[in-house]
Amino acid sequence: MSVTTLERKPEKDEELLRRFVVQEHHATNLHWDFRLEMDGVLKSWAVPKEPPTRSGLRRLAVQVEDHQLDYFDFEGVIPEGEYGAGTVKIWDRGTYSLESRKPEKMVFELRGGKMKGRYVLLHFTDKPENWLLFKTKTG
Repeated sequence: MSVTTLERKPEKDEELLRRFVVQEHHATNLHWDFRLEMDGVLKSWAVPKEPPTRSGLRRLAVQVEDHQLDYFDFEGVIPEGEYGAGTVKIWDRGTYSLESRKPEKMVFELRGGKMKGRYVLLHFTDKPENWLLFKTKTG
């Protein structure tokens, strides 16, 4: 007797729907931590100015170390003397779908409370950590 296991195959859109979060981080310098759930972690960028919510604004986004997925809902105070000491609060969160991902450019659609529409992360210098984050005109 053989047993056949049927695995549910996700729909294409469902496969691409992931979470994102933006945490306002009052550390030594105020910045926003932009995080995309990707590859089993939160890929993370520090954005020194408030992230763009309309097209025409470009923001530097400095890629930092990946964070564990359980950091997604973190709000609170990181004690003095620890890395990132300061107050962290969620500025925006939602889901996103990935349109394309290349080493120098990622295109995705955000569905958050503040950040909605088509966005791009674009690597723009010879420094591997420096990216531009912007909302497209069609977003």
